[in-house]
This record gives sequence, structure tokens and C-alpha cells, in this order.
Amino acid sequence: MSAHPTITPQPGILDISLYVSGKARVDGAQNRVTKLSANENPHGPGPAARAAYAAAVEGLGVYPETDHAGLRGAIGAVHGLAASRIVCGVGSDEIIHFLCQCYAGPGDEVLFTEHGFAMYRIAALAAGATPVEVAECDRHTDVDALLAGCTDATKLVFIANPNNPTGTMISASEVARLAEGLPPQALLVLDGAYAEFVPGFDGHAGLARARDNVVMTRTFSKIYGLGGLRIGWGYGPQHVIDVLNRIRGPFNLSASQLAVAEAAVADREYVDACRAENARLRDWLAGELAAIGIPSDQSHANFILARFDSAAVAQAADAALQARGLIVRYVANYKLPQCLRITIGDDLACQAVLSCLTDFMKGGADG
Repeated sequence: MSAHPTITPQPGILDISLYVSGKARVDGAQNRVTKLSANENPHGPGPAARAAYAAAVEGLGVYPETDHAGLRGAIGAVHGLAASRIVCGVGSDEIIHFLCQCYAGPGDEVLFTEHGFAMYRIAALAAGATPVEVAECDRHTDVDALLAGCTDATKLVFIANPNNPTGTMISASEVARLAEGLPPQALLVLDGAYAEFVPGFDGHAGLARARDNVVMTRTFSKIYGLGGLRIGWGYGPQHVIDVLNRIRGPFNLSASQLAVAEAAVADREYVDACRAENARLRDWLAGELAAIGIPSDQSHANFILARFDSAAVAQAADAALQARGLIVRYVANYKLPQCLRITIGDDLACQAVLSCLTDFMKGGADG
């Protein structure tokens, strides 16, 4: 049945390419797959989060709180933030959509970097705004290029720091320079999905606290191991948070989501352990791959972006990994066709990746 000729979606919707998530299956290898394509925590959630999830079953018949006061209070206590300036969503993706829906529309522009998270473009188009892609410098966010890309129509500027899928990071002073240089009508959105992997890093919360044109987003999907529950949050000026709450569904987070996230954010010992273990294996794997001719930029996240000589070699390496049941992320859709993004798994997974790619570079890189 064809579409009705007079029933059409809003401008921009049909320009959206569907988001492609990390591959989870390999044909013929379903029983021996190691998934390293979605930047998940290989250890899953911590013990406090698991206990909270088990206990949440007793409250499944009751509507959750609409103001998320418990979770916002817990986040505020851990990060030293005012709970009133925190908004919670279904992953940080929902916060990104809220921002575009509230602050961008037809005739407005939304800026992001060329290798930035795909959801920025999707959310901009969904709001009817024009997505504007700005060049990076050697896979790093280029503040001068972003500032040069701003116009009177710019309403939102998105950067992830650390960035996905490159893993690179720019300094706090560069981020502050970007915030200072934006036109007065523009909001800077700092995506901190991987902030917890950087020791001593506040995800630019201090900048968001100090300025009225900066919003920070965070997620429970990465270091907290809660990707399956979809919980995120944002922090920013009160005037922005008040606007976002006007369109946020009153029951956008379930009681189980709220309870588990509240337990997870308070379990700092688990977060610290996951950060240390990730750094150990990430730096080891990056060094070992570089030694066999597969370089990567220094990563500040829970993955590395392995670079190969060409797109053909990267695809062949991906095929070799899949043949051993190792699923990584081929990132041609991020304009990095010569690269594979490899999530840092446990010891066995990292050793398996190295073994496979060592064999590949010895005999398969040319074939």
C-alpha cells in the first residue's frame, strides 16, 4: 500500500537516515560471539544497581514519581550540582532531542563536528532544523572551525568530549573558549557520555554551572553498565532546564529506571574500579596494536579507534574478527571508512582481538 499523497511528515523527517546500532550477531557464530561494537561495560552493572533492580519488582504496579526528585538529588549529591538544574531522560539521547525540539526549528542551524555522534544530526532534522557539519582537525574537535561555522541562524552547537567514535578529547580551556565565542542566541551542548572514564574530570559541569549558555549531558549506559535500561540526564542553566521540563513526559522514566540509577550513581567504588580496569586494558591494547602496525589516537573513553591503511583493509580486518566471533564497529558512516571502533572488553576479549589482528596483519592485510 502506497503512502497517502496528502498525509506527509514534518520537513526534515524523511531526510533522517535510521540510526544503526552496534552489530550484535554474526551469521553462524551466535553461540560464540563477543560483542565489542556498542561501548558497553563488559562487567555490567554494579552490585548496588543489581540489588535495586531486583527490589524494584515490588513496585511495578505503581506509577513512578514525575519529578525524579530522588534520582536528581542523588546525582546532585555525587557531582556537587543543584538538583533543580538537573533533568532526567531516556538516555542522554532524549535530552538531545529535548534540546533540539525546544531551541531549534525551521530556519535554524545545529552545528556538530564531522565525526560527531549521529544523534545530533537526527535530532536536528527531527526538529525541522538544518544540521551543519564542521570539519575536525586530525579527528579532534576544532574550536576555530566551529566558531567560524556559526551564523545568525545557529541555535545549538553539540560536541562530545571525549568524542565518540574517535575517543579524542580537547582541553577545558578550549571548551571554555568555544562557549565564550558563540553568538548570543546559541547554546553549547557538551555531551559527556564518556566523562566518567577520565580521572578527575567533571564533564565540564563547572562550565555549565558558571555560564548561562552551556548544557552538559550524561548517561548511565556506559561506565554504569545500564545500557539496557536507558537512563540519562542533563545539567544546565535553570532557564534551560525549566524549558526542557515543559516538554518532558511526566512518566518518561519508570520506577525501576529511577531506583537502579539512584543506586548506581552512589556506588562510587564500582565506578572507580571500572575506570581503572578500562584504562589498564585500553592502554595495553592500543599499545599492542600500534606495535603491529595498527595505530590509534590516545583514547579517553572505553574504546579505541583503530586505523588501517585503507577502507578495504579495515573491512578485511572486520571480516577476520567476525570470523572469530568478535564483533567490532566499522565506522564508515562516521566518515572514517579506514577505521574500526573496538570497545574495551575484559582480558580475554582484548587478548582475542589482539591475537586475531596479529594474524591478520601477518597474512591477511594484503588479501
